[in-house]
Amino acid sequence: MWWKKKHDDAPPAQKPERPAPTAVIPHRNAFLLMGLAGLVITLFGIAAMRDIFSAVFLALVLVICVHPVRRGLERRGVSRGISTFVVLITVVLLLGGFVFLLVISFAQFATLLPDYLPEFQTWASSVESWLSSLGIDQKQINAMMGSFNPADIVSAISGFVSGLLGGAAGFVSFAVILLTMLMLITFDSSYVPTVVAGIGRKRPEVATGLVRFADGVRRYMVATTGLGIAQGIVNWIALALLGIPGAALWGMLSFLCSFIPNIGYFIALIPPLVFGALVGGWPMVIAVIVVYGVINAVIQSVIQPRIVGNAVSLSQSLTFASVLVWAVILGPMGAILAVPLTLLVRMLLVDTNPATAWVLPALGEVDDAKREMEVIDAEAKVARMQRREEKKLEHAAARVKADDEPTGE
Repeated sequence: MWWKKKHDDAPPAQKPERPAPTAVIPHRNAFLLMGLAGLVITLFGIAAMRDIFSAVFLALVLVICVHPVRRGLERRGVSRGISTFVVLITVVLLLGGFVFLLVISFAQFATLLPDYLPEFQTWASSVESWLSSLGIDQKQINAMMGSFNPADIVSAISGFVSGLLGGAAGFVSFAVILLTMLMLITFDSSYVPTVVAGIGRKRPEVATGLVRFADGVRRYMVATTGLGIAQGIVNWIALALLGIPGAALWGMLSFLCSFIPNIGYFIALIPPLVFGALVGGWPMVIAVIVVYGVINAVIQSVIQPRIVGNAVSLSQSLTFASVLVWAVILGPMGAILAVPLTLLVRMLLVDTNPATAWVLPALGEVDDAKREMEVIDAEAKVARMQRREEKKLEHAAARVKADDEPTGE
């Protein structure tokens, strides 16, 4: 019939295309819980052997940092044996210099504290006077200040530092493990190029992840060391000009704390503030805060990102969280090695697994996101300019219309 013929000749209705459903992993929540449980067990295991793990990983980081020396020597025709010996000597000298600076810092701090016991007592008296001016009863002041005895605090700190220096023999096992692993990893590092090339032929993503991890650790540690030295020297000169006692010591502390991201700056700031308050009061405290703030902002916020570049590719929030987590697991050494340890975890879980590459922007690799944001910002700017032009045209048209209307006179 005619209506049936018309219906048959009509084109078929276009159905809206639906996005393909994403694959649902069965028992996904169970796998997540199992992964989290495995992570907790692994972290507890690492914490249980923190001394061994810290020594082994520190040796690995040091050898990675010095590995370009081997490549340069072998490129010039030096034998592998001599290159290995030079690398080992270089690593030991670097480690020895770091330990020497640490011991000197503790020793100078232990000798500096007793000299300023009268200033501590004067500061305690001023605090009592300030509390009394606020109307606080003398009994309450005595109760609050009773536990604060400057002499006891100074002697306790000095005793702790002296005990730490005197108990250096307790680190013999750590030193033995560290030196042994330094030698063994240095000897084995001569096979690294061949081993990585072999891995790359069968697992190219694993080889790429290993190379990226080593390059990121090397660039981060070398840049942090160089900028830490510059920061320590500048702080030393600035504090010496301000007249802060122990300026060289606090400059050295600034260098040592530069290896602790985000938190190290505040740790290095506390002693100069205390001694600045003792010798100069609040004006000196404000001057120290301003000097440290400017130096830290220039070096860590302007210079360091340009030098390190995209080697680390970790967000600031993730870096800060990693410092806290690794410090809880491994102690002070975990705070120093937080970024290399996080890069190791990233290499094992993300960089070597193409299926998890989608998580990279959340970790801090935001180059693509920055380019997209630049395009979005440019489009938004063009749209704002168009809206301004449209408003101008509307106002001009309104004025012309108002001028053309009769005044009624």
